[in-house]
Amino acid sequence: KSLDQVFSMHHRWEVFRGDSTNAGDLLFTVKTTSLIQLKTEMDVFLAGNTAQQVCDFKIKGSYFDRSCVFYLGDSNNMVAQMSRKLTVSNVLLGRDTFSVTVFPHVDYVFIASLVVILDEVHRDKRDD
Repeated sequence: KSLDQVFSMHHRWEVFRGDSTNAGDLLFTVKTTSLIQLKTEMDVFLAGNTAQQVCDFKIKGSYFDRSCVFYLGDSNNMVAQMSRKLTVSNVLLGRDTFSVTVFPHVDYVFIASLVVILDEVHRDKRDD
């Protein structure tokens, strides 16, 4: 899967099948819900949702705290959860690790790709 960032009023990331960037190979789009965010909030739109009026998935939480919840659409139905994994060795070695729990019948590769996008978003903020 390739990841291209498209600049707009909201940060937007498009994920395509393979190395393609053709519109027909678009898998999903992720958008921040506002330009300035104190907490993480992102909307995910599957390729078939071209109107993008209502999101297919939503990510809410605090990436800084490594605590985010992935919801089905605009509902309270959780499909995955990410949390910081604190251990003595991680703290002493300065490692930043977290765990991701993916609920049954949810595509774990899809959730993993969303976690990668979250990391890229916050890496970009750290590099600014």
